[in-house]
Amino acid sequence: MRSVVLKAEGLKKYYGSGENVTKALDGIDLEVCYGEFVAVVGTSGSGKSTLLHMLGGLDSPTAGTVRVGDRELSGMDDEALAVFRRRSIGFVFQQYNLVQTLNVRENIVLPVLLDGGTVDAEYCREIVTLLKIEEKLEQFPNQLSGGQQQRVAIARALAGKPSIILADEPTGNLDSRTSQDVMAFLKASNRRFQQTMVMITHNPEIAQMADRIVRMEDGRIRHAVSGQNQYAMDGENQQAVSGQNQHAMEGGRTNVPGEK
Repeated sequence: MRSVVLKAEGLKKYYGSGENVTKALDGIDLEVCYGEFVAVVGTSGSGKSTLLHMLGGLDSPTAGTVRVGDRELSGMDDEALAVFRRRSIGFVFQQYNLVQTLNVRENIVLPVLLDGGTVDAEYCREIVTLLKIEEKLEQFPNQLSGGQQQRVAIARALAGKPSIILADEPTGNLDSRTSQDVMAFLKASNRRFQQTMVMITHNPEIAQMADRIVRMEDGRIRHAVSGQNQYAMDGENQQAVSGQNQHAMEGGRTNVPGEK
């Protein structure tokens, strides 16, 4: 049985008070195991992005705790938390968040350099080759298509070899073909480098690629499915089938939180 690497207990995030309170998260309990690929689905406003931000230490909960490895995020000050995020968590944002004044190569290695680390040139070369952006390294973000910018954002998230990848609609702005290419790479990275992934998506076909699908509704987890279980997504008649668990790992090992 694989160990739990990411755990939320009693997680709440409230905005406002009294009759005007908005319960973005209303008591979330979630465990994600080492090397697992989890898709989080649900309608807009169900709390998916808020949950992802909490899991990554980008926001503080009203109540409850988040543990990454053996570290409880609420017990860390801002500086320690920032360092911990850079070393242990890779973020893929829907809006890319690339630095416009840096070229592709500089954007990809920026988190590693900010942390005072040494760039693994061979590893980064493998990533950009798999993502098919090796010929774009000297270009700037405004010279790239949306799909190419998303690939750069994914490369940046992976460059520091984080043990956890948190992705917010990584294919939300991409065409269907590019979406499939990006997801194929993320799935391959999950298997090959033993990275734990939590991904938000509205796309039933994308969700099928995960080991487990967690459905959120009104700030709560409605249910989670795995294996060949099926359920309707977002009130539509489409059915999403969770992906087969893929636990055969290949190749290297990423930085596991709590390990030295």
